[in-house]
Amino acid sequence: MANRLENKKTVVFFHPDLGIGGAERLVVDAALGLQNRGHKVVIFTNHCDQNHCFEEARDGTLDVRVRASWLIPSSIFSRLTILCAILRQFQLITQTWLTGEVNRLKPDSFFVDQLSAGLPLLQYFYENTPIFFYCHFPDMLLAQGRDKWWKRLYRLPFDYFEAWSMGFAAEIAVNSEFTKGVATDTWPSLAKRREFKVVYPCVSLASEHPAKPAKGKGDDDAIWRDDNIILSINRFERKKDIALAIKSFAFLTKEKRKDMRLVIAGGYDPRSTENLEYHRELVDLAKSLGLESFTAKNVITALSAPRNIPILFLLSVPSAMKASLLRSARLVLYTPSNEHFGIVPLEAMLSRVPVLAANTGGPRETVVDGETGWLREPGDVAQWAEVIEQVLNKTSKAELRRMGEAGAERVKTNFGRDKLAERLEEI
Repeated sequence: MANRLENKKTVVFFHPDLGIGGAERLVVDAALGLQNRGHKVVIFTNHCDQNHCFEEARDGTLDVRVRASWLIPSSIFSRLTILCAILRQFQLITQTWLTGEVNRLKPDSFFVDQLSAGLPLLQYFYENTPIFFYCHFPDMLLAQGRDKWWKRLYRLPFDYFEAWSMGFAAEIAVNSEFTKGVATDTWPSLAKRREFKVVYPCVSLASEHPAKPAKGKGDDDAIWRDDNIILSINRFERKKDIALAIKSFAFLTKEKRKDMRLVIAGGYDPRSTENLEYHRELVDLAKSLGLESFTAKNVITALSAPRNIPILFLLSVPSAMKASLLRSARLVLYTPSNEHFGIVPLEAMLSRVPVLAANTGGPRETVVDGETGWLREPGDVAQWAEVIEQVLNKTSKAELRRMGEAGAERVKTNFGRDKLAERLEEI
């Protein structure tokens, strides 16, 4: 303990928008993990909506400071998003330098993620302070519309700038072996100069993620008390392929779907055009497949949904509600293909709920097929429907309980917050 206190450091985080998402969850967990190990942590961000952020970012658990939220918008007519993000990061770094706010903290290191553009500026202002950069995934591969020549031309300088600016980091980390492989292939010259370290995201092992109680014990904590809930948790974005969950559910005959409900919950930001559009597309898809749906924005509305409606959409789910949803579920569907890591499978396994995930990307490193859940090809709806039917109609409760215990043990051993903080300290 004495050695740890002697090595206590001040770590300053820079993050563009501290909302609700996988990247934001990692930042919050990394900050909490380091803070719990005795380090001083301060997070600077351009935006943090108190109604759309994680509890720790608004209840005083973490020192979150919103700066440079004015002057530059997040987009211009829903376009030029990357340019605006870079300019906002420049403003955030410059403003906190000009006011001396960061200097007064005497940082030992910086933690920057998502956007590397500001790293050269950060090193120029604080030349003796090392920078740790966390690459969730190469941004140049996330940009949409690259099939258009003008989009590729527009992105060209940003793609070059991303690779060049990352070179100013003393250490670069990625969220999985899958992402490490993609990053190495994308930036071979950078990979020769900087070894990409794998730092897995985590889930909290504290009481906010309790085990799913046995039938009859603690059922009041669950939103629904039956065992026929199929759950999908993801942001309402097309790349998450939530449509796969609906198609797989619809693939089952009406008789096999009897008394089942598919609950689609996740991050929904009314400011996001894609969130709005994709939700409508999913509602239309369900209707085209002959399935009624109901949309709720809170748990009270969700509970008022008629029981005979097979698909329920739940928008913007807070952490406490997510835990209750997991306690209600018998199976969690995780549909994204080539997901960089994926935190939802860990949350499900920690709650002792088996997971059915795409056999690509990060879930291959978290879900053990046949032990803690199932991995299936994302394009094969029949395979997914077969697992759903197997879980609901053919697998014993004892077997599901065994898988749940195996999943929880795997998460506790490999993906806890202390494990994340320990890895960050090593680097």
